[in-house]
Amino acid sequence: MSFPPIHRVVTGHDADGRAIVTSNGPLPSVIEIAAIPGTIFHEVWSTDATPAPVNNGPDPTVGPIVLPPPRHGTRMRIVDIPPDTADYLAHGAARMHDAFAQIGDAQASTVRADSPHPLMHRTESVDYGIVIEGEMTLVLDEGEVLLKAGSVVVQRGTNHAWANRSGQLCRMLFVLVDGQYDPAVAQALAAR
Repeated sequence: MSFPPIHRVVTGHDADGRAIVTSNGPLPSVIEIAAIPGTIFHEVWSTDATPAPVNNGPDPTVGPIVLPPPRHGTRMRIVDIPPDTADYLAHGAARMHDAFAQIGDAQASTVRADSPHPLMHRTESVDYGIVIEGEMTLVLDEGEVLLKAGSVVVQRGTNHAWANRSGQLCRMLFVLVDGQYDPAVAQALAAR
């Protein structure tokens, strides 16, 4: 099973300030994560400042893929996540450095021998994760939550993984917002 390609429309302004379509078609950056076969990142858009520049600038999704949002920015992507396999659960932790290196953030992986899932990771951001189709299990250091189509997760810089135990492909939409840990949270994380 696979999902249909993403169709993206980007708007802008002409020289007279009229609203126009500047791009209409497939996403230019759709990348399979080699160390996690079947995991596909569909890069939709990103901003690199707050407030976000409202202009007719170049497409920010062209170029190398990067997991976290830019400093003071946002990142929107759709991720197709295949079901966990026995091989992945048994040997995936050894491939996570390569997986996160491919998406520009090798240090995001937090997997250890006692981790509850090989995909454990953390970014200093607030992420909104929405299940579009399928099922996903949010795995935290303590506890898990089953998510179904329409479920929304507000991820506040916590250590987590996405476990697909459904046997079917899952598609999720993520909007990542650059963040900064509260000093008390930063101190607790440093002590771990």
